[in-house]
This record gives sequence, structure tokens and C-alpha cells, in this order.
Amino acid sequence: MRLSIDRISHIAHLFCEQPVQQGKMSVTDTGRILQKTKDIITTFCQIDEQVDQVVRKKLASHHNNPILEGSPEWDIMYKKYFEEELNKRW
Repeated sequence: MRLSIDRISHIAHLFCEQPVQQGKMSVTDTGRILQKTKDIITTFCQIDEQVDQVVRKKLASHHNNPILEGSPEWDIMYKKYFEEELNKRW
């Protein structure tokens, strides 16, 4: 999943501000918390992109029966392989 720096920053602010506003969290170093949150989101997005590339290669390697991208079969196989690869990395 590709997100712009602005979008990552916006999401990080949402993650950090809402618990503070609800009184569920007290923050003394907002900058550090925001930076860590941005780092985590960025890492997740990088892993997501890597898994996507691996899954697409797997699907393209079906020599006997090529699966067309966008077909129901492709969607099902993509989700299955994506979940398997993601579980391997986590």
C-alpha cells in the first residue's frame, strides 16, 4: 500500500490524538510518539508492498493454467497467497 508522507502523517496524528482527547492516554513527548507511529506505518506499508510483489510473482508462475488478473479466481488466489505471505513475515 503506497501512502504519501502527508497521508502517513495524518494517520499518525489520528492514532495519537484520539486516545489523548478521550482521556485514555497522557502524552508528554508528542513529537517522539508521532515519529514512532509514522515509522511503524511506513514499515507496515513496505512489508505490504513486498508481499504484494511476491504474491504477484506466484500468480504469474502458474504456467499450466494462467490466471487473469481481475478474475474471481485471481482475486481468491491473491487473497489466499497474500495472507500466507503476511503470516510468514509476522
